[in-house]
Amino acid sequence: MIKKLLLVAGLLATVPGFAGDAARSYITDERLAANPGLPFSNGVLVGDTLYVAGHLGLDPATGQAPADVKVEAQMVMDSVKKTVEKAGFSMNDLVSVTVYCTDLKLYDTFNATYRTYFNGQFPARAFIGAGSLLRGGHFEVQGVAVRPKAAKN
Repeated sequence: MIKKLLLVAGLLATVPGFAGDAARSYITDERLAANPGLPFSNGVLVGDTLYVAGHLGLDPATGQAPADVKVEAQMVMDSVKKTVEKAGFSMNDLVSVTVYCTDLKLYDTFNATYRTYFNGQFPARAFIGAGSLLRGGHFEVQGVAVRPKAAKN
């Protein structure tokens, strides 16, 4: 079984366009540019696939999550949207989203905001309970977007 997996992995590595051989572009926002010591990027573009890092909905003035979770949900989705658009994608290009939440009772509150960021079909999604998040956040959102074939240059 292990030999078969290694063979498949080796074959995929030789396929043109496979993520392993594509150039990478790193997406950063102003906060990351101002803090070059932070060990992550907002997103990484590999070929036609954008990997969106976990985003928090933080108040830029305080660096903390706002007290109102509805405002936080909007801020976190705005942050994801900013990264997606900076890479030349739209929110509708997201194919998979993971939401980490410190209180699963906030599911409906988050969904009320989340659904407004998409037209038509929604990406696949997981909504996962998390013990705690950085800076007092209630939500962290990460995702994967794929550029539609018709949008290629």
